[in-house]
Amino acid sequence: MEHNPSNIFASAQVGTVIYIVDDDLSVRTAVARVLRTAGYQVSQYESASKLLENLPAAARGCILLDLQMPGLNGLELQQTLGKIGFELPIIFLTGHGDIPASVRATKAGAEDFILKPASKKVLIEAIERALKRYDGAHERHVRLSALRQCFSALTPRERQVFALVIRGKLNKQIAYELGTSERTIKAHRHSIMEKFNAKSLAELVSIAGMLDSSGGSTNS
Repeated sequence: MEHNPSNIFASAQVGTVIYIVDDDLSVRTAVARVLRTAGYQVSQYESASKLLENLPAAARGCILLDLQMPGLNGLELQQTLGKIGFELPIIFLTGHGDIPASVRATKAGAEDFILKPASKKVLIEAIERALKRYDGAHERHVRLSALRQCFSALTPRERQVFALVIRGKLNKQIAYELGTSERTIKAHRHSIMEKFNAKSLAELVSIAGMLDSSGGSTNS
């Protein structure tokens, strides 16, 4: 077993760890050297099972994964990680130019499929692309979680008003539909805007779109 916490070095890429999973010691060593000189922290695993035994915390990073290994191969590890909801991006780094395997890996969500030996430029660019997409997805996830909390803070009546406001209904129309006063609707609308920290109707509509597209519902 090669994995060792001491292999994780402090660097300019604070909090970013690249996990190398490859049964070839010479490959792990060479790739780790390249990544450390580029400022990344590195952790090495000699097999897929070793990674699963020492599953990394969900921090910023990505996995460089060999395709053909004893025991679980790269595709099987990718499938296993997907089943448990492990979200770090995966880049396949392999000496086997297997087109069907690359198609399967990509369809399963792999960020890239690189053939060995890869140049430093190709490797670093692939990692940066993967991290950029990961950061974007993470930011969207954080934003969506916050919006869901805001929505859950709405009262039942505010949810009714919210659903009608985003459809373009005027205050007097909403008041008539809900059997209340326009002043009451204005108060509900103000409260909704404050809870979502929204500055305009357009922003509120955009928020509703994000919530609906995530599988939630803004209907009362």
